[in-house]
Amino acid sequence: MVVFDLRRLRLLRELEERGTLGAVAATLGYSPSAVSQQLSVLEREVGTALLEKAGRGVRLTDAGHLLARHARVLLAAAEAAATDLAALGEEVRGTVRAGGLQSATRRLLVPAAARTTADHPLVRLEVSELELEQALPGLRTGTVDLVISDEYDGHPRPRPAGLRFAPLHEERLELVLPAAHPLAQHGGPVPLAALHGEAWATSAEGTGHHAMVVGTCRALGGYEPDVRHRAGDAEIQLELVRTTGAVALLPALALPVADATLAVRDVAEAVVGRRLVAVTRDVPATPALTAFLAAVEAQVHRLDERAGAPRS
Repeated sequence: MVVFDLRRLRLLRELEERGTLGAVAATLGYSPSAVSQQLSVLEREVGTALLEKAGRGVRLTDAGHLLARHARVLLAAAEAAATDLAALGEEVRGTVRAGGLQSATRRLLVPAAARTTADHPLVRLEVSELELEQALPGLRTGTVDLVISDEYDGHPRPRPAGLRFAPLHEERLELVLPAAHPLAQHGGPVPLAALHGEAWATSAEGTGHHAMVVGTCRALGGYEPDVRHRAGDAEIQLELVRTTGAVALLPALALPVADATLAVRDVAEAVVGRRLVAVTRDVPATPALTAFLAAVEAQVHRLDERAGAPRS
């Protein structure tokens, strides 16, 4: 009878999800040769080939795919057992690996991590800046526990099976102009149509933010925006507004509390918004993850109170 090593099964499951030994190694902190060696040991234990050559890499054989499917079940059962055992203890302990887009990481995850560390010192927290697309493989295999993602009005994200998407926060998107811009000289909303011909700063092409800016300018302004600058870092976009005269459309969480060099204005034609969602695996949460999610939600409430009634 084969006695399965869960660590090796996890490597096989990660390879099925990520596709290359290098990606598995980078995710789990091993060298590619160490991953290969452990999978070779697994092959010897089960007595059949699990991998085959594919160009300069490897791929799973039919037996490899079969065992990877069983590995999903075994790893989920082991995780459920660990969750149940942790729930029996008087103190909350365990590891939570959380990630999120930049503004959510800075404004939600970092403060929540500080609060959780103070309240539950036996919880180990690992926080990373991650987009949902980067985190999906880790969410599926259990190497990531929580991701704060976003979706913009008119641009809903897919809902992959096996994941839970819980609404967390709604906020308005604001036009950001240089303080000296003629349209910023009054405090009221600015028509998007009036920004035809302006240089825009957005996130990289292919991101939800870039698609939202282009789609909003087309739908509400009737033009194709002149996107000259692209940066995933909102601070860089804001600096481009300050120094080059570009304009941007950014969520409230990405904006500074006060900056005399910038003018923040509502879009005149319609409310444009985004939602933040907490993405987890669709399994019972560990006590540590439950505690951290509570801290994240408390931080959302604090931000809403600071800003007054939520604008949606």
